[in-house]
Amino acid sequence: MPLEIVTIPCLSDNYAFLAHDAASGQTALVDAPEPGPILAELDRREWSLSHVLLTHHHWDHVDGLPGILKKHPAKVIGAAADAHRLPPLDQQVSEGDCFELGGEPVEVLDVSGHTVGHIAFYLPNSATVFTADSLMALGCGRLFEGTPAQMLSSLSKLAALPDETIVCSGHEYTQSNAKFAVTVDPDNAELHQRVMDIARARDAGQPTVPSTLALEKATNPFLRAADSAIQAHLGMVGADPAAVFAEIRARKDRF
Repeated sequence: MPLEIVTIPCLSDNYAFLAHDAASGQTALVDAPEPGPILAELDRREWSLSHVLLTHHHWDHVDGLPGILKKHPAKVIGAAADAHRLPPLDQQVSEGDCFELGGEPVEVLDVSGHTVGHIAFYLPNSATVFTADSLMALGCGRLFEGTPAQMLSSLSKLAALPDETIVCSGHEYTQSNAKFAVTVDPDNAELHQRVMDIARARDAGQPTVPSTLALEKATNPFLRAADSAIQAHLGMVGADPAAVFAEIRARKDRF
């Protein structure tokens, strides 16, 4: 039975997630932006944390951890490559490692680019991937540390997961990402439909995260560097997708 996934808005535009197994009672928190909303959700559902999964070291993904661990002394798991700048870890993991949550495998993917050492957690049985600031809804994280080629490799790895995979990313940036996406992919009918869906959701105060991988592959320009229409719009027909991706990322940085 798939784990129950709960999306928790934090700070001004962050998301944390809970993944709960009803049979065992195990519950994992993915990232810890701030303690208040997370502790309130755990209390409301009468769940206790068993694990905390950290995707990367940025303050808005880890600063809430001490306050959370005071009430829920859970096992903290994060990247071995990032351990020197993460909070203290009980388990260090790397690409290809696998551990269990509620009897379900959790696979670790290196998705460096936004930062070097950024990881994602893929739960195949629940068809869910926690991507934080690598693959985002209609976007990808700004390249603070990695290269365009590195991020493209990471996104390609995520794009190879099954289309039905639920993508749990780290921020509510979707509406601003959509405004940019239509500038590089203006003739994409699915993208224009998504723009309208996003506007309706935000007007109703609803989150646009999580999304699905199929939707991202159809509309997210950062997964579409090989698309002929985008290449034509950019004047880069037949160019190496890595060069097209770099151009899309550079345009987004200036947008």
